[in-house]
Amino acid sequence: MNRFRLIRPAVPLMVAAAMVTAAPPAQAETTVREGGIDGVPYRVEVPDHWNGTLLLWSHGAYSLEFPAPSDIALTNHPATRQWLLDHGYALAASQLRTQRGWGVVESGLKDQIDLLDWFTANVGRPRRTISAGASAGGLTAVLLAERNPHRFAGVASLCGVVGGTTGHFNSALDANFAVKTLLAPELDLVHIKDPQANTTNARRALKAALNSPTGRARLALAAALADIPGRYTSRAPAPETVAAQVEQQFYYANNDRGAFWGLNRTDIEQRAGGNPSWNTNVNYRTLLAHSTQKNLVKQAYRDAGLSLRKDLVRLNATPRIKADPGAVRYLNRYGTPTGRTPWPVVTLHSTGDGSVPTGNQRRYATQVHRAGNPANLKQLYVDRGYHCTFTASEEIVTLQTLLTRMTTHHWPTTHPTTLNNIAAKLSPDHQTVFDTDPEPGLHPTTPSFTHHHPAPYLRP
Repeated sequence: MNRFRLIRPAVPLMVAAAMVTAAPPAQAETTVREGGIDGVPYRVEVPDHWNGTLLLWSHGAYSLEFPAPSDIALTNHPATRQWLLDHGYALAASQLRTQRGWGVVESGLKDQIDLLDWFTANVGRPRRTISAGASAGGLTAVLLAERNPHRFAGVASLCGVVGGTTGHFNSALDANFAVKTLLAPELDLVHIKDPQANTTNARRALKAALNSPTGRARLALAAALADIPGRYTSRAPAPETVAAQVEQQFYYANNDRGAFWGLNRTDIEQRAGGNPSWNTNVNYRTLLAHSTQKNLVKQAYRDAGLSLRKDLVRLNATPRIKADPGAVRYLNRYGTPTGRTPWPVVTLHSTGDGSVPTGNQRRYATQVHRAGNPANLKQLYVDRGYHCTFTASEEIVTLQTLLTRMTTHHWPTTHPTTLNNIAAKLSPDHQTVFDTDPEPGLHPTTPSFTHHHPAPYLRP
């Protein structure tokens, strides 16, 4: 491999519009380093015209139901990686000693700093380092910067669980509590004895419920208690009928959140030393009243000729789940941002994300305001369903928004029309997004930045 080239004099950064609309540079000549730090694999890519800025990427929590990928991701969308290299940015990522489940956050807080130390010693000290990541990695990116404020100059959190994993697991408990109480009393919620069997039985009960109006009404209620929208595919808008929307909510419960019935729940309990989730003192009538999905629930119950009031009374009368205090402390330590941001933070989220609903983003904004740093946060949204569904063009414009703020100390305009116009100027390979329909993969689309005001987070 070629030798690494040390940092060149700083290259002036232009504002986002100028950089995106300029003629694209030739594909970068890049030096790649792969290896291990204390047995933890890493990958580093440095273009030979490195501009001195490093993007340290934190990957998300790979599912415990499948093997982790062997490749080390450096960005969320593959075309974003090449654009960054072509424009002089170095990239680095650790595969992390724990690649699957929520242990990625705890691992990331050590392994990513180890990699940053290695980079500084073996490549050169970055002029600026951006902490970036997606999903659980978007949370890790924020926590890394909060706990190492002098090592970073900015944060980009894509579809991050930045409202905290305590609330995330509480919301999962609320939805599953409703399923157990109203549809499948034989299921375990916490301290699960047989994770695989419990997951299989839960998915069987969910699928059976989908086949009747009564079952669909109760599925809608369970989903609403976690604020899960009826929009699973990324490009299509939410369907119009109640049955179709509930089916989309079912896909989240069955596929993405399905492991909360088993492996994800047992994994976090083992790491935390007990159950970190609770629903003591939760009034489910009040929780539903604050859900963005309450009207869908009401219509589903009317269609089924079922009493919503009686089911809410039943939920509120059912014995509750208590948390283990030590486990709550663990999850707060490895999953709850404080909002202290001495550097700029940009977040990007899909409005129809049912894995991490946008109320999670609002909770983080509240934390930032309480810490006295509201001017350091910019939150952007795209009008899509599903989780982490961004085009490369949207990710690039989001990163350029952050870079402009880092350089000029002022946020550029983030009006959706402006952002979409800038993103649309990128080439077609930057205009694809992951979608499950008609089959899982990258599909063509157009930039979709939009105004969005999240509802309050149901379970902070």
